Amino acid sequence: MTDVSDGVLHTLFHSDQGGHEQVVLCQDRSSGLKAVIAIHSTALGPALGGTRFYPYASEEEAVADALNLSRGMSYKNAMAGLDHGGGKAVIIGDPETLKSEELLLAYGRFVASLGGRYVTACDVGTYVADMDVVARECRWTTGRSPENGGAGDSSVLTAFGVFQGMRASAQHLWGDPTLRGRTVGIAGVGKVGRHLVGHLLEDGARVVITDVRDESVRRIVDEHPSVVVASDTEALIRVEGLDIYAPCALGGALSDDSVPVLTAKIVCGAANNQLAHPGVEKDLADRGILYAPDYVVNAGGVIQVADELHGFDFDRCKAKAAKIFDTTLAIFARAKEDGIPPAAAADRIAEQRMAEARRG
Repeated sequence: MTDVSDGVLHTLFHSDQGGHEQVVLCQDRSSGLKAVIAIHSTALGPALGGTRFYPYASEEEAVADALNLSRGMSYKNAMAGLDHGGGKAVIIGDPETLKSEELLLAYGRFVASLGGRYVTACDVGTYVADMDVVARECRWTTGRSPENGGAGDSSVLTAFGVFQGMRASAQHLWGDPTLRGRTVGIAGVGKVGRHLVGHLLEDGARVVITDVRDESVRRIVDEHPSVVVASDTEALIRVEGLDIYAPCALGGALSDDSVPVLTAKIVCGAANNQLAHPGVEKDLADRGILYAPDYVVNAGGVIQVADELHGFDFDRCKAKAAKIFDTTLAIFARAKEDGIPPAAAADRIAEQRMAEARRG
């Protein structure tokens, strides 16, 4: 057995990041599909999580991402109060060149073969139109277009939920939930970041953005000329007077390199798995930086796609997503009470709910 397999199996069966119920490797040679579906837990119900389409450097990296993301979904769904466990899928390859109807249909057949243990939706590199195609082969598909009985773009409520998390963070740290006059830096202004910019400007915040895609930056500046552009994330996190940093791209944004130079007093963003390793939350606390756990504040999207399974109602979903404000405040209170960082407090609350479900 190769070192790669040894690493994956050790993570799955022996490490704290493992504990998954099922991991499925999928391949359809005619379409070029290579995918990983990871089901972390079904204690609260069928696993629910999106499909990421990304050009991973290696198969090992893809499996590791699926394991981490699916585990995060278990915690996210638990904290969102949903009757769903955690799952995630990744498709290996560049969606700009590899994505096709044939590939998406093949992927849908693999999801369908799990018989409802995993419900899929959009994520990085996949869109509503893609889920419409997947749904032709799999009824356990959410994030579809309204024309096809779905809820549409889940990034709308994801951004709304992150905004509520920011308001709660401001309330906790500064005693006022408004972001008026505050400077917020957003790294990644794609699907979620774009909507977040609008919420912040409407609330009176100053916004600084960066993105690896020039077209995403241009779109924001065209829509909102008052937005300031930083050259890259390294420059953004060093902006003088930055109040809130919002990582809204890929994970690992909070690391041993970024935390020491971060000027913001609050970190609250949409990206999954923002902590590069488990010790980073303590580094943030030691610097007096308030961290709003990513899987708590970015749960608006999963609230939306879960509702789609029961007949989508936007107002009902928005009301549920608005509760992220109260949930975030409760986590900060628990962290203070237990003398632990907010990320650890959120984990304890989520783990308690999952454990009670297993006992039940």
